Amino acid sequence: MPHVAALDHLVLTVADPEATAAWYGRILGTRHETFRPADGSLRHALRFGRQKINLHRAGAEWDPKAACATPGSGDLCFLSDDLLEAWQAHQAAAGVTVEAGPVARTGAEGPIRSLYLRDPDGNLLEIANRA
Repeated sequence: MPHVAALDHLVLTVADPEATAAWYGRILGTRHETFRPADGSLRHALRFGRQKINLHRAGAEWDPKAACATPGSGDLCFLSDDLLEAWQAHQAAAGVTVEAGPVARTGAEGPIRSLYLRDPDGNLLEIANRA
């Protein structure tokens, strides 16, 4: 039976890709990348490590798309080597509310400690350290 090996990218539907990219860069340290597929349209992505998040503008998504592509429907967990206390200080300085944490959770490869916050569209973001 065939199986998948890794996640290459995922898509978030957002109200404003440019504003979202600026927020993720300022708050999570992602890089804003633009690209043009074969149809010539301008696309936006958030690049970090070996992954990326493509951003689709709500109401102007590319086909095929999720059946219910909606801003604020994402729930993502990011691993970080930086201590959660450094993240808490960074969020406080940036005026971002931490909704919960640090709390113990279970990640893909075992125990993690997590902080939760929301992006401008209301997507739930988890920043975690392996425990």
